[in-house]
Amino acid sequence: MREMDSRKVARLGVLFALALVLSLAESAIAPMLGLMPAMKLGLANIVVMYALLFLGRGQAYTLVVLKALFGFLTRGFTAGALSFLGGTLSFFVMCLLLLWPGEISGYLFSACGALAHNLGQLAGAAVLLSSGAALGYAPILMIAGLIVGGITWWILRALLPYFSRISPKSGKGTPYQKLR
Repeated sequence: MREMDSRKVARLGVLFALALVLSLAESAIAPMLGLMPAMKLGLANIVVMYALLFLGRGQAYTLVVLKALFGFLTRGFTAGALSFLGGTLSFFVMCLLLLWPGEISGYLFSACGALAHNLGQLAGAAVLLSSGAALGYAPILMIAGLIVGGITWWILRALLPYFSRISPKSGKGTPYQKLR
């Protein structure tokens, strides 16, 4: 296994801290918006998308795993497992989209990631509950994923000038160039 240099470790630590702050913020905001239980805005996923687009798959997936471990430590096994399943499926779907030979829409990239996250969590909940009852949330969570995917893409694009301060690459030669 390749050792990370101190800058990569520090950058990953800052991004993980940012993901946690965004996760806490969305936990506070969701009830004020009257969202259903288990429905979130996906703000922490902005950090994962940034990492995937500018830092590479390894660092992005490390953030997915760290977020799931944090969920496990602070909210228990179910929260950690659902975070891991949703985050992993979302990560792989976004990676597959980046393999597309031409340009893809940033909205499509983000919305597919949000939809995959919701599907991963729904499938995990169905297995954990040993029941398909969790799948009753599917239509609502799919609509929410389409909306939230657009919002998170818009926020990421707005924040890119600020993220560029911690990015080793400015955008040239990164997967970000594939998105329009």
